[in-house]
Amino acid sequence: MDQEEANSRKRKEAPTSALASDLDGPPRNIQDQEPQAKKARLSTILFSDNCEVTHRQLCELLKYAVLGKSAIPKPSWCQLSHQKQLNNVVVFILKGMSQLHFYRFYLEFRFLRKTFRHKFSLPPPTSSFLFDIIGLQKKKSARGCPRTVEGPVISATLKSSIDLQNDPIIQKYGYKDVGLTRCLLTKEEMKTFHFPLQGSPNCENFLLSKCSGFVTDSSPLFGLDCEVCLTSMGKELTRISLVAEGGHCLMDELVKPDFKILDYFTSFSGITKEILNPVTTRLKDVQKLLRELLPLDAVLVGHCLDLDLRVLKMIHPYVIDTSLLYIGKQGRRFKLTFLAKAILGKDIQCSKKPGHDSIEDARTALELVQYFLKYGPKKIAEFNLEALAANQEQGDEGGATHVLEQARVEVPLFPFNIVQFSFQPFPPLFAEELKNSMKTKWTQMSTVYAGPFSKDCNVGALKKVFGSLGPVQSITLVLETYRPYFSIQYEVLEAAQLAIETMNGTLLEGSYIKVHRLVTEFTLECDTLVRELEQDSENQGTIYVAGIGETFKEHLLEQSNLFPDLEAVILPKEVKSRKQKNYCFLKFKTLNSAQVALEILKGKDWKLKGRNALTPRHLQAWLKDIHPEPALPMGLRIVPPLLERHIVRTLKANHPKIVAWRWSRKIEKLYHSLSPGTFCLILMPGTKKLADSPVFAAQLLLQEAQHPGEVRGFPALHLTHLPRPLTPPPLGRCFSTAALSKAWRQGLQVRAEQMGLP
Repeated sequence: MDQEEANSRKRKEAPTSALASDLDGPPRNIQDQEPQAKKARLSTILFSDNCEVTHRQLCELLKYAVLGKSAIPKPSWCQLSHQKQLNNVVVFILKGMSQLHFYRFYLEFRFLRKTFRHKFSLPPPTSSFLFDIIGLQKKKSARGCPRTVEGPVISATLKSSIDLQNDPIIQKYGYKDVGLTRCLLTKEEMKTFHFPLQGSPNCENFLLSKCSGFVTDSSPLFGLDCEVCLTSMGKELTRISLVAEGGHCLMDELVKPDFKILDYFTSFSGITKEILNPVTTRLKDVQKLLRELLPLDAVLVGHCLDLDLRVLKMIHPYVIDTSLLYIGKQGRRFKLTFLAKAILGKDIQCSKKPGHDSIEDARTALELVQYFLKYGPKKIAEFNLEALAANQEQGDEGGATHVLEQARVEVPLFPFNIVQFSFQPFPPLFAEELKNSMKTKWTQMSTVYAGPFSKDCNVGALKKVFGSLGPVQSITLVLETYRPYFSIQYEVLEAAQLAIETMNGTLLEGSYIKVHRLVTEFTLECDTLVRELEQDSENQGTIYVAGIGETFKEHLLEQSNLFPDLEAVILPKEVKSRKQKNYCFLKFKTLNSAQVALEILKGKDWKLKGRNALTPRHLQAWLKDIHPEPALPMGLRIVPPLLERHIVRTLKANHPKIVAWRWSRKIEKLYHSLSPGTFCLILMPGTKKLADSPVFAAQLLLQEAQHPGEVRGFPALHLTHLPRPLTPPPLGRCFSTAALSKAWRQGLQVRAEQMGLP
């Protein structure tokens, strides 16, 4: 705890906050016991009192989670065990939301509070927040003005300014026309972009195609596209389409997976349970047919063809991938729909159709290759695909549903993903009212009324009795009653709840007293909130113990054999005097161990008082940050702020309470679609402080997804992921794992434009 105290002194008081979930791991100062089955585990339990991390520390964790200790030092503020067991890292950013959202609508965020275990503070977000947490430098535009591209089409001025010499297509292929063999991926490129190859990891059971002939510029091209579903073993093939030059379809087969289907991805594949039920064709059947159809010198063409070959479990040496043929800056890979519109002038994958048409996609990829071979790289470079894509993205903000639905399909395919949702932040006036209502709510929940007492009762004795349950902020005599009652305001919610549970109906100072809370609009659902707080994932295995003395820690260590599963002892101290307070929190590995320990501590040998913990450590820090006000004067009727009460009463669909409930359920569905071994982080960045606007803290949640499950599509705004090879920029696009990983490994300060970020 000395190290924790030292860390706390070094850090500034944080105005913002973050949420993180532990992966059931041990604290840093306790010897790690080898689990029966290794899995990645995050331990942050002995972190500082104010639960604060910086953007740099968060970046440390992300780097280590993706690259491991062979390339990156371990994070300085937490312990991530068995990092090699991680398959994916996913960051969800709820832009516009803050800790105020989370705690004001705590009951609505049911899934988040039950799943994600630890909570931390983050500094207020800056304009480069996304770049800070992944260790990039944001490009500064000339004279501080943001770079924009206006208009639906490229202007003549923009066209004339295109620098063909720096175009990645010109740099790779030159200005002159090229033949088919020049467009083939080399073996090294196939390895870089994770195409299945002989001797590659996880390709031991893949089938070799019969194509081993000598390829020339006149070799035949075949367009290939596959549709997949999610099964208990991951992605499996459900449809394959093969198209020959001229657009003739040679093969279009539905395929029944070998394992139980969890999600049909109907919105993408168009395939439903009813369609697939009567199908008897299996993977081995289409593998055999494909080998029979393809000539020895066949060249397969597709978009992100590596994924198609992997679900086919086949190895083919001659491929042209249109996502790499029409490569953008910094390895950006454009979508097939974009290339079809920009190059061929046709619309594919229209929203009116149920899912993709794999024949159409295979034919489109084939036509894109034929166009490239016919007109040459110079013609392609003159399109200036980067500018066209930028214009399209400005007009695509309404296509939110498609983007997040795409996220649930694509996220499991890549090692590092960022998915960002945008929400309208609270207006300053409404936010201030919410903040004030939170102050009042927690103050009233932590205040109890006790009585009646005799008029000559000993106030000092009363203070001692109630003080033994936890630190008392104030004891006030209620003057509005005939017989004396006292209002006792506690520092922590556990003490107030303990007073109600243990003191109500007891004989004290010659009177049988009642102990209860004042019933107001803020405490009507107090019992429900207390039950939900007990079930908060951070409180599982944690107990609150009151009445301890200065020697409690030493006594606890001497009797450590009674508490074998004890992970941490959290001893709060006075801010100024650093004197230990009369209560603590004990963290155990399991809920059962915590309950056994609680009974021992309440027994005749220890004679302490306690209960299950209610306030997660991050909540305690946050409540101190919003400075709870003293109990309001007696006799005043408490009402909620007028603005909030009016909005809640109208129950509009866009009210924050409804939004919180709805998005908690949507994130839960997306979370359950993640593959096992996925490290999941959720950020609520808050808002940057403006002139007279309040700062809202960030929330950070971390958790490993253990079990994949079925999930349906739901709306989202932005998708950013870092695929294993090179891919496009953010907020609806992707950037390069290869370039980012290299920068992380070498400790470079990468500029945003190098990653293709705007």
